[in-house]
Amino acid sequence: MSDTFTFFATCPKGVEEILYQELIGLRARKPKQTRAGVHFKGTLETAYRVCLWSRLANRVLMPLEHFIARTPDDLYNRVRSLVNWHDHMETDGTLAVDFTAGRSNRFHSHYAALRVKDAIVDQFNERFGKRPSIDTSKPDIRVNVHMKQDRATISLDLSGDSLHKRGYRVEGGSAPLKENLAAAILIRAGWPDIAKKGGTLLDPMCGSGTLLLEAAMMAFDIAPGLGRKYLGLLKWKQHDQVVWQNLVDEAIEREERGTEGKNVLFFGFDADKQIISQAESNASRAGLLEFIQFRCRDLDNLKAPGISEPGLVIVNPPYGKRMGEKEALESLYRCLGERLKECFSGWQASVFTADPNLAKQMGIRAKKQYRLFNGSLPCRLLNFEIHESRYMNKISPGRILLEQKRKPVPDSGSEMFANRLKKNQKNIGKWARREGITCYRLYDTDMPEYAVAIDLYHDWVHVQEYQAPDTVLPENTKRRLKQIMTVLPEVLKTSPEKIVLKVRKRNKGKAQYKKYDASGRFFEVQENGLRFLVNLVDYLDTGLFLDHRITRQLIRKHSSGKRVLNLFSYTGTAAVYAAAGGARQTTSVDMSHTYVSWAEKNLELNGFDNRRHNLIQAECIEWISGCEEQYDLIFLDPPTFSNSKRMKGSFDIQRDHIELLRMVLRLLAPDGLLIFSSNSRKFKLNKESLPEWNIKDISLATIPKDFYRNKRIHHCFEIRN
Repeated sequence: MSDTFTFFATCPKGVEEILYQELIGLRARKPKQTRAGVHFKGTLETAYRVCLWSRLANRVLMPLEHFIARTPDDLYNRVRSLVNWHDHMETDGTLAVDFTAGRSNRFHSHYAALRVKDAIVDQFNERFGKRPSIDTSKPDIRVNVHMKQDRATISLDLSGDSLHKRGYRVEGGSAPLKENLAAAILIRAGWPDIAKKGGTLLDPMCGSGTLLLEAAMMAFDIAPGLGRKYLGLLKWKQHDQVVWQNLVDEAIEREERGTEGKNVLFFGFDADKQIISQAESNASRAGLLEFIQFRCRDLDNLKAPGISEPGLVIVNPPYGKRMGEKEALESLYRCLGERLKECFSGWQASVFTADPNLAKQMGIRAKKQYRLFNGSLPCRLLNFEIHESRYMNKISPGRILLEQKRKPVPDSGSEMFANRLKKNQKNIGKWARREGITCYRLYDTDMPEYAVAIDLYHDWVHVQEYQAPDTVLPENTKRRLKQIMTVLPEVLKTSPEKIVLKVRKRNKGKAQYKKYDASGRFFEVQENGLRFLVNLVDYLDTGLFLDHRITRQLIRKHSSGKRVLNLFSYTGTAAVYAAAGGARQTTSVDMSHTYVSWAEKNLELNGFDNRRHNLIQAECIEWISGCEEQYDLIFLDPPTFSNSKRMKGSFDIQRDHIELLRMVLRLLAPDGLLIFSSNSRKFKLNKESLPEWNIKDISLATIPKDFYRNKRIHHCFEIRN
């Protein structure tokens, strides 16, 4: 075990310096910092300790060979000849290959990875007449090949999977902040020193609890790798189980000592009840729930916990990267600053943001800031001392008294918009409550100069600003948007945190499937007794088209005992309604993996067995042309326009609808019903081209009351033989 090896620990950009210091603390020798990682030397025990204890590294690589490869064939020949792969795995084992390149464009990464895989399995075939198999998720060994110009380094990945995956967070995409980035933020915020003094940590926008859990593991001396079920070193042929078990036993003892006699030291608040529930589940899996107090609480109601010693407030608020959202978030940052100044004097505070200018709204001067990256997004960590000497724009007590006596002068535009909103709230809100509807459209360009659509999803507000024509001055658009976002929290009695703003415009190609954010903030809503997941933040649309509420009820009405086909199925809401209506079988087709997965969750949420409800990821038109089945009920709701790279050519609903309808009607059973819908406002169905079909326009009958002001929101037709 005394043999010394060279290793390379990878990490997110911006974390290299503190990873360097961490590795010294983990007894690594001769660490050398480089871009996105640190080289170091040590025994296998050193590498094992890093895999178990590093809070910052992504992977621990053990280089096996360095060589020159100018072509894919060179790469293949050297991987096959320079390394005896039987030293590292058995013939019936599994492997995976990762390939990365820096300053080299000779190799296509996927093809290069295949050539490396071929070289390894061909070596086994040649020597033993047998070959290992491929397992990309949990292989016995994971091979990493990195190329810099023509120089290749081939390594074993002792971590096997990224070390940021601690094992306590199983919900996919439950938070955009990776665990090792959260650890880096905490270290830069000075949390380890505060924790040693018995300080408290509070996250007022805790999301799934990542910052709190990483902070607790630091405070209680818990190894971040202790909860992992899989590591690449565990099935490596040269793995030393005795050394590894000794390290694990030591880590367990340190955790027991670290948590003994500890009380609640951590507080996590969030405005979203579902997110708080998710955070509690994560804390429970980490074995830390008893030390963290989670509460559903708006930022407006933020107060310091009743403890004697000040601590650290740490927050990763929204960044406002979407157009128009910056203005909406200014009030949130102002609110954060006000609550810190009012309730947290003497505390430290740290704010992690991609827009430091937003943090200026807090009215507190940062004492220090650090540059970090959230994925590829450059961000700043701003550290504050909550003390009046750090406050900006201080006002004398006499001036404060004068300001308190003044009544704000109402802005005429804001007042007009507020009055219209109150009127709609009285009329539409009353109707929605009577009908048991909790997701509905409250406002849709009722006043042309305030060109937004406002939808309510329980206590969340979804605002879509329509793209202004070129004739409207940008400063007027910005001023009116500011008026809207100022009025909404007051009139709707909601926190700015629960208001999401987007700009609505016609998108083509890749833009129509663009992901706006990566929050992963799904929450549940109900409609007509059914449950659906919506996401107001990450995509242009939310997952539930509110204008199709009646159309979905129509699908449920006609589904009993039927075979139902849902084309361009989006998040599968039509399939859920069909299943609720007693459909014998449903088939949903969409080319988006995201939407197919979303549809699966919606079906599961309502207790429907997916064995009777088929979900197919495919380009719809291509799938339709190859389908030979017939269906009793078909719901067809295609996009207005698409030229996605997964389609052959482009699709335009007005130009191509007759050809599409003929293809789909071929799949309709003799007594079947096709419900066809289009959200193109200018759409006109060419009935003359389908003389053999009975077509009934049901557009007006399917427009809900909350969309009456815009009866062209969609066109809908029943088509029968």
